[in-house]
Amino acid sequence: MQSFLNEWLWCEEYWLPPGISWKDMTETDDIHYPQPRHLFFSVIFGLVFIVLRHLFERYVAIPLSQHMGVKEKSRLRAFANPVLETFYRKRRIPDKAELFCLSRQCNIPCQKVERWFRRRRNQDRPGITKKFCEASWRFSFYFFAFFGGLSMLFNKPWFWDQRECWTGYPQQQILPSMYWYYMTELAFYWSLLFRVAFDVKRKDFTEQIIHHIVTIVLIGFSYCANYIRVGSLVLIVHDASDFFLESAKMFNYAGWKRTCNVLFVIFSSVFFITRLVIFPSKVIYTTYYFSMEIFKPFFGYYFFNALLMILQLLHAFWAYLILLMVYKFIFIGKLDKDERSDVEESDDSSEEEKGKEKQRKNGTNGVIHTGEVDCRAVTEENSYSHGKPDITNGHLKSS
Repeated sequence: MQSFLNEWLWCEEYWLPPGISWKDMTETDDIHYPQPRHLFFSVIFGLVFIVLRHLFERYVAIPLSQHMGVKEKSRLRAFANPVLETFYRKRRIPDKAELFCLSRQCNIPCQKVERWFRRRRNQDRPGITKKFCEASWRFSFYFFAFFGGLSMLFNKPWFWDQRECWTGYPQQQILPSMYWYYMTELAFYWSLLFRVAFDVKRKDFTEQIIHHIVTIVLIGFSYCANYIRVGSLVLIVHDASDFFLESAKMFNYAGWKRTCNVLFVIFSSVFFITRLVIFPSKVIYTTYYFSMEIFKPFFGYYFFNALLMILQLLHAFWAYLILLMVYKFIFIGKLDKDERSDVEESDDSSEEEKGKEKQRKNGTNGVIHTGEVDCRAVTEENSYSHGKPDITNGHLKSS
């Protein structure tokens, strides 16, 4: 097993530039280089972060939410129905035929069945307090990570001149401060990945998963290949805008709309400057061009730049979502919601009234179309079938 790892995974051609071997990276008492075994500690630290997050949300975030006036919305709960609940566990949004079958099976109208599913979906959506706790935890980390990283990098030569990222590469010693900076950031993203199934799910859930995985691979690979200097620039650029976003969310959940709007404007400005200007023009440029002044391209060069380009594509996607919110902010005058957030469905009582009003104005007869299922049409459609439709274990069948 050890020989297989040495031959394939730790092949020198993958990690080191031409002419450099692992023997050149041997540590001494006074010289220390990044070692791949250090990455295992980041996984343990990631689990520690999960425990710290639980304690933070319980003893800091929840009391803070109460102090800031966070209030949960009142939701109408779906009445108990074992048949509908069994179907819901298999499928959250039934089609028209399934709604008709469920209404006959439960002996209740189709509109009531659809209303039940709407309320049941709302029950599963996270509450505002949970969203506030998640945003406050991320704000705390990004805030201290950015200013802590900035204090460590401010007096480093590669922070001001990106060519210094490659001076003496790859035989660049790792400083204790940079080691802990890397381990802390990597552990945090491990914790996000471990908890992704329990956190608030938004429209960009898939993109978030990709982002977490790419970030972990990027940090891990840059550590093993001793891209510490340029990797620290990637981290500081990303942390620069994130704590503004999370603070804007916190004030939005608390109902402080003006403060939220101001923070959102600041976040948008910092995001576009750091992610769409500084990141490609400084970070990607130095890895793509300046690095070739020191060594010839090798596998690590192409792999690292490919990961940076994936991050840049994600930046462009999120910039599009931000522009949608900026458009609403300019032309509507307020920020209704995060464009990534899942929208809570309203109860259908108001929709029925709108449908009745529309029917009176149009002078139409028959079934009201209010976004509900046209049960009469489904009934007529099923009247031609000889078998009685039924749903068993969440599947439609004819008996």
